[in-house]
Amino acid sequence: MGINIPTSTLRSTDRTIPLLGYGTAEYPFGASIETMKESILHAIELGYRHFDSASLYQSEVPLGEAISDALTLGLIKSRDELFITSKLWCSDGHKDLVLPALQKTLENLQLEYLDLYLIHWPVSSKPGEYVFPVKEKDLLPMDFQSVWEAMEECQKLGLAKSIGVSNFLRTCLPRQRFLQQSIKWR
Repeated sequence: MGINIPTSTLRSTDRTIPLLGYGTAEYPFGASIETMKESILHAIELGYRHFDSASLYQSEVPLGEAISDALTLGLIKSRDELFITSKLWCSDGHKDLVLPALQKTLENLQLEYLDLYLIHWPVSSKPGEYVFPVKEKDLLPMDFQSVWEAMEECQKLGLAKSIGVSNFLRTCLPRQRFLQQSIKWR
């Protein structure tokens, strides 16, 4: 039946998150889509319930297919048994691109909502470029407040149950007043 993975409560929303997750990044990105789908399906069989993805990784489509297969095969009874995380890439780190980027992620995953949507890195880049590393000439300062407000809008729409940041230094976050109001600090 799989393993029992402990959970923790996200203080900002009181939702629980499995403490062990299955990362879907591989390099080069998108190199083995079918193998990725099979490995995710096997992870579900083993008891994994938290899956971490990102638009950059090109793993959203195989993750969505694996979730669909797991439902069909009876490995899970409902999508609600899973905790799905994805991340906003730097090129979509602009207020007007956040919602369309999340909608594309949900389309790729064949899901109605994410459990957690994160700002992947604390920088923006030239729109339309999905490359890693980001070319120095394409780096742009992120308008944190407007991007965070767009993330909050995604949450209000029910497209992301929880929102947050990834790869940010915690010591830098308190300087962002808008985040202080939104994130409950320990």
